[in-house]
Amino acid sequence: MADPIKFRPKTYPAPEFPPRRVPMFSRMPPAVFASLMGLLGLGLALRRGLAAAQLEAGPGELALGLISGLYLFALIAYTSKIARRPSVVIDELKTLPGRTGLSAASLSVLLLAAVLLPYSAALAKVTLFAGLALHTLLALLILRHLRAAPPEAREVTPVWHLHFVGFIIGTLTAAPLGLLSLATAIFYLTLPIAVVLWLIGVKQIIQRIPPAPLRPLLAIHLAPLALFASSAALLGMPRVGLGFAIAGMLFAALLTAAFKWLTVSGFSALWGAFTFPVAALASAFYLLQMDVTGTIVLICALGLIPPIAFHVLKGWAKGGLAAKTNAAQA
Repeated sequence: MADPIKFRPKTYPAPEFPPRRVPMFSRMPPAVFASLMGLLGLGLALRRGLAAAQLEAGPGELALGLISGLYLFALIAYTSKIARRPSVVIDELKTLPGRTGLSAASLSVLLLAAVLLPYSAALAKVTLFAGLALHTLLALLILRHLRAAPPEAREVTPVWHLHFVGFIIGTLTAAPLGLLSLATAIFYLTLPIAVVLWLIGVKQIIQRIPPAPLRPLLAIHLAPLALFASSAALLGMPRVGLGFAIAGMLFAALLTAAFKWLTVSGFSALWGAFTFPVAALASAFYLLQMDVTGTIVLICALGLIPPIAFHVLKGWAKGGLAAKTNAAQA
């Protein structure tokens, strides 16, 4: 005769009433940072656009102030999550939205340095080095994660540009500060990495069609083109910058033509990948003194970036974004 205790149904704890409250920001989704990075880039492009048109700088600086405050609020929220459980960062690196968001968060510190540049060179310099140190630490953590991950999790994606090429954003502040050796070193160290990632990206898309939900990430390939164009202009290499800018414009046209195909799976937080590359391209044309082209791209960016950021931030505010992006719990 069978032992009735052995086959007794598993017992579950009674539900708590009232339900246990989750601590504030304990599941703050890092996926919001890609769109915030796009907003910061848009603010910098607007600053350059208003200056090129010889218009009052006030509206652009007000927008940059508001965007910077929003980014700092999100950064403080995520910092509180790390303070509650530091190992949450390691858990975040296990998901693509997590790795993307964390890279965007640290790279946005470099954009913040560029925002501060007209106000305080000393503060901009401190922020620049803080951003470079933070992103270096994150890149090392990502390399450690990739080394330990199974082969299928180590597949190269466009997000690798953020992880390993994103340092190029530092030249936007380093060059105007006169740190030309640093800016030049960043330029030439990140360029071959970007070229390798571009070549791998071309090979991948020839071999197989990317899954529909991941197609928006292809837009990230535009960001290094735009940033190398800006960096070359700041380093006194206008012809090199023009070459990158033309390549970026052609790729942007291709993305525009394929927009329906890229977005066939519907809106998601990964649409943040559309934001910062377009903003960077607008800034690149202004730095190359191609003001008309820069204004056209800026107008497109103004129509694209704020709606995407709004929907992503709304998802965070309502609490659904964390579940949709598999954000870790602190």
